[in-house]
Amino acid sequence: MVSALKKVEFYGRIIVVDTQSGAQKAVDYLLSQPILGFDTETRPAFEKGKHYRCALLQVSTSTECFLFRLNKIGLCPAVVRLLSDTMVTKVGLAWNNDMLSLRELGSFKAGHFIDLQQMVRDLGIEDQSLVKIYANLFGERISKAERLSNWERSELKESQKEYAAIDAWACVRMYNEVNRLLSTRDYELVIQPSENISNDETSLS
Repeated sequence: MVSALKKVEFYGRIIVVDTQSGAQKAVDYLLSQPILGFDTETRPAFEKGKHYRCALLQVSTSTECFLFRLNKIGLCPAVVRLLSDTMVTKVGLAWNNDMLSLRELGSFKAGHFIDLQQMVRDLGIEDQSLVKIYANLFGERISKAERLSNWERSELKESQKEYAAIDAWACVRMYNEVNRLLSTRDYELVIQPSENISNDETSLS
């Protein structure tokens, strides 16, 4: 069971970006890296008909994560430049959904993004959630405890920062591991009873 696995922790550096000048410096650095993991967060709406726009864009290397507070800086030119870049490998999970949220903030031409959901299908893994894919690959559990927290707080809580960083950083780690497995074929698919759903799910061993 995923719930019994060791919880994932992020030991890298987390940098909050809440000014446009800070965003420019962060993007200059990020676009010098070989691979970046992406994710977004939006404040949940608990009232019918209520909708909030994307509040946070997380972009991670293998050792550090930048949290762009879009509710404060908007889809500024530096962020557009990052999203439009076609040179650096960018990885997300169900990234089309994130892209729709980002486009509510402004128009941009998206660069090349790789979706991990398709990559794990190439391994034979049918599970599509971040938690289950990560558990299948590494035998560890990503906590989703902060998913429904307020991402428009004046100051993010430390637990929110770590949660957000893990989701983007995990994309980098999963991308590297899936590429390794596709190259070496050093894995075996095992069918296991799933949690909370009637169908079986696949895992690696």
